Amino acid sequence: MNSQTVELKRIMKDDYNYKEAIKTLRTNIQFCGNSIHVVMFTSAMPDEGKSDVSFALAESLSQIGKKTLMVDADIRKSVLVSRYQLNHEVNGLSQYLSGQKSLEESIYQTNVENLNVMFAGPYSPNPAELLEEELCGKMFRELREKYDYIIVDTPPMANLIDGAIVARHCDGAVMVIESGAISYHLEQKVKSQLEKTGCRILGAVLNKVDVHGEKYYGKYGKYGRYGKYKKYDSY
Repeated sequence: MNSQTVELKRIMKDDYNYKEAIKTLRTNIQFCGNSIHVVMFTSAMPDEGKSDVSFALAESLSQIGKKTLMVDADIRKSVLVSRYQLNHEVNGLSQYLSGQKSLEESIYQTNVENLNVMFAGPYSPNPAELLEEELCGKMFRELREKYDYIIVDTPPMANLIDGAIVARHCDGAVMVIESGAISYHLEQKVKSQLEKTGCRILGAVLNKVDVHGEKYYGKYGKYGRYGKYKKYDSY
């Protein structure tokens, strides 16, 4: 474990509906079974809110005493360092997978009790190749022995293979869908990619829902065709 503690200045949104939605997501993840420990979050396109949702879930799990690790696996375009206002350089996944840093040097304690973080690390020109390395599988095997839950934030899957590579090391996947913004056929493409990896699809988070708007239930109804998914709302 890196001896340096990282202070995260921007944690879960101070919004009652959002917090309750995250608690519901947390409960549903727990009810997926004792075999679910490594959960990846993905989306079809950027800016659907998967990074916020995945981090909020990791924080929520840590609040009930679960030893939790948040892994930022978006080596191409990570937002975690800037989003949580870190003012110093940190090691990360790309450095571990390329052999520059040890696993212990790449994981940080945070100011949130029970929550550790592995950042993405510096941009890599060949992220898919790095994630294909045997070191990636070795890493997840070792981490399973140390944490109750590992939450993995992966890149959008509509046009990138990275998420499908990471999925092979995960027990389950959650798709984050921006309400009213993403087509059914695009989501089916992502669903199909996940199914080919053999990773169990745990459900979908319908994100950025205007619960006060007149069209809320209409928008939610659009996703009724995802009949095989559990559906969680995150506001």
